[in-house]
Amino acid sequence: MAVSYTKFRGDTTTVPSDSATSYSFGENIPSGPLEAVIFKLNATVLTGGVLADYANMISSLRLTLNGEVVHDFRQGVSGGSNNNPSAYGYFLNSIGGRSYERPSDTSKEAYLVIPVGRQVATGVGRLEVVLSYAASATAVSAGGLQMWGRYNDATQTMTTVSPSTSFTHAASIEQVVVRIPQNVPGAVAGILVQNDSASDELGTEGIRLMAQSQYGLDPDFIRLFNGDLANGIIYADDDLSTTAQSFAFEVPGALFIPAYNLTGGDVVLQVDSSAATTRTYTPVMVAAFNAKEGPGVKQTARVVGNTSAAIIAKTE
Repeated sequence: MAVSYTKFRGDTTTVPSDSATSYSFGENIPSGPLEAVIFKLNATVLTGGVLADYANMISSLRLTLNGEVVHDFRQGVSGGSNNNPSAYGYFLNSIGGRSYERPSDTSKEAYLVIPVGRQVATGVGRLEVVLSYAASATAVSAGGLQMWGRYNDATQTMTTVSPSTSFTHAASIEQVVVRIPQNVPGAVAGILVQNDSASDELGTEGIRLMAQSQYGLDPDFIRLFNGDLANGIIYADDDLSTTAQSFAFEVPGALFIPAYNLTGGDVVLQVDSSAATTRTYTPVMVAAFNAKEGPGVKQTARVVGNTSAAIIAKTE
């Protein structure tokens, strides 16, 4: 059993600016049981350049490993002027990943740990990245990116963040069908619901996951069951502290719904929208993954990587 870290990339050019920017790059990576892809992101900004956590700067991120899209995320509300916890950081922390930051007014340093759970075949693997930044609120003078891999032969789940389903809502109760790709193995561990503004805009009937409830749950009921209400949101906000992470009980406009590994195809929701708006529904797929143990010196402490268990643990 072993955990090891490998650096895939380091540069001083992949940085955001005060206008939207997008970067595409690819790296050859070693073979082995890739548990997670890790990003270290840096930026030097003027005061007020990023009002809350740095993950707000990411408008989208797609990872493609050897031709397979393993992570495809679009953020509903992004940019340096969003003075709320980010939906992306919230999402990663909800599925057993990590989104932490060293709080600072002008020197931003953020870490994203993205669970993937893939066996990179013997030989050379190829990881392609498309990273899009939203605009910061002030100019960015410097920064960069590091990309790492965490290899772990105790990884138990293959994790896929599938493309989101977009739905244009009227101010009424409507049925939403969240499309589940048929070529992705496994079950639905959870669904992230994002509004196009930093507001829930949900009526009293909230959201009903048809396979699991006879009734709709309002947003705070969902936040009760997924652990958010217990100050379960961790993020950085330099206006609140430059020495510690901050905590909240909600991300306005974003809700993570545990699905307890639903199988059988598309997921149907009944959504009570209190406003005409557009929401996205991002499913997280998990499948059993038996990592192959490598030869050589052995670590004796087992570090389990399991997205499904991490989601369920927050609901217990």
